[in-house]
Amino acid sequence: MALKERIGTVVSDKMDKTIVVAVENRFPHPIYQKTVSRTTRYKAHDADNTCRVGDRVRITETRPLSRSKRWAVAEVLSNSPKAQEVSK
Repeated sequence: MALKERIGTVVSDKMDKTIVVAVENRFPHPIYQKTVSRTTRYKAHDADNTCRVGDRVRITETRPLSRSKRWAVAEVLSNSPKAQEVSK
């Protein structure tokens, strides 16, 4: 069985080993055909606390880790510009 994957942006990293990822879904409105964007926020497990706000990440489905956490970070696609400035 293939696990679901999503690509999104980290919007919060204040929790320990948990990040909040915003995933934007764009689709045409069924009647007016204008592009509509809907954002869904997922809590994802970040075991090493490596992700920072603004990072683009790929998250994958996993077993329930807490009441609201059903996703885990698969990989960090790109770091945020702010995080790169701080590390220099």
